[in-house]
Amino acid sequence: MTTFVIVGGGLAGAKAAEGLRVEGFDGDVVLFGSEQEDPYERPPLAKGYLLGKDARDSVFVHAAGWYPEHNVDLRTGVAVTAIDPAGHTVTFDGGTQSYDKLLLTTGASARRIDIPGAGLEGVFYLRTLQESDALKSAFTPDTRVVIVGAGWIGLEAAAAARTAGSAVTIVEPQPGALHGALGPELGGKFAALHRAHGVEFRFEESAAEFRPAASDATRIGSVVTTGGAELPADVVVVGIGAVPNDELARSAGLEVSNGVVTDATLRTSDPDIFAAGDVASSFHPLLGRHLRMDHWSNALNGGKTAAKSMLGQHVEYNRVPYFYSDQYDLGMECSGLPLPGTYDQVVYRGNSDSLEFVAFWLSDRRVVAGMNVNVWDVTSEIQSLILSGRQIDPARLSDPAIPLSEI
Repeated sequence: MTTFVIVGGGLAGAKAAEGLRVEGFDGDVVLFGSEQEDPYERPPLAKGYLLGKDARDSVFVHAAGWYPEHNVDLRTGVAVTAIDPAGHTVTFDGGTQSYDKLLLTTGASARRIDIPGAGLEGVFYLRTLQESDALKSAFTPDTRVVIVGAGWIGLEAAAAARTAGSAVTIVEPQPGALHGALGPELGGKFAALHRAHGVEFRFEESAAEFRPAASDATRIGSVVTTGGAELPADVVVVGIGAVPNDELARSAGLEVSNGVVTDATLRTSDPDIFAAGDVASSFHPLLGRHLRMDHWSNALNGGKTAAKSMLGQHVEYNRVPYFYSDQYDLGMECSGLPLPGTYDQVVYRGNSDSLEFVAFWLSDRRVVAGMNVNVWDVTSEIQSLILSGRQIDPARLSDPAIPLSEI
């Protein structure tokens, strides 16, 4: 019997297992997950579930009965410790498992902060369901929350904390919110949104030290910044990025560079090992370079594509990067990568001050990214503009009377 093994029990791994069955694979499928929980999706951890809008069970990719019903051997709480590519086996606590094809969907981990006091109680990260559970309980009225990092996780955590009634201060070494993700133009819009909800920002400052509370030396009491400020804190959330969980691949001798390197078919440097999701640094034909993305859509679609590739189907993972966020009454979707230095113009369709608009990032009049804010059902048109690579008249792009499909 042919055996396909998936190491990593997140969204990418679960979708790969589903994809194998959808494509008609009738061999053995073994899915290892190091967490005790069944595979779950991460966006709700900082959005609906953290806000108390969604039930805990809503985060899981499949109902618990799906795995036995589809003959997927799900092994939760089991960490794979080694891969033997020559022997086609993986080692875990309790034994070894042979494979014909192997998929790595080990994801990424929250980047840890290395400053005095980092181990104090009350210092949180937000990457796992358990961490979201803990923060959900910690965000209460009159709690003083300091967030380190004004990226997506930091801003979504801030929105949840303010919604719960906590006081929030964000410390960020960049000159603005989401500076590295969106650039100053749109980052400024998000900063203004949070200020309107009572969030205080301290830009161009970093956390230098976490100091314990006077009443309890084991708990956080304040955050000292590089600017010399001492901010009272009952809770600290650290959101300074993520690092790929590529140790298994590195130890097995696979090519690794900011993640497990794959080609456009999601195959690694070993012909029988594939990688998808947050851990994979895959060649992206649209961009002409390798790219690692910590986004929900990448895990969702990468897992499905990897399943087809493992089955020998001709596939190419070439989707337009996509992510979304919900903060207060703002919902947005972004297609493409609007990184600073990759564009020379930002064009708005609609009134950007009203928080109901579409923004386009252009380079030489070509759309490289687009974000719809509280405007819906335009993602396919935005992605078509990106894929076309055509020069576009900015005046037409900004005119809401001209349908995007005509442009």
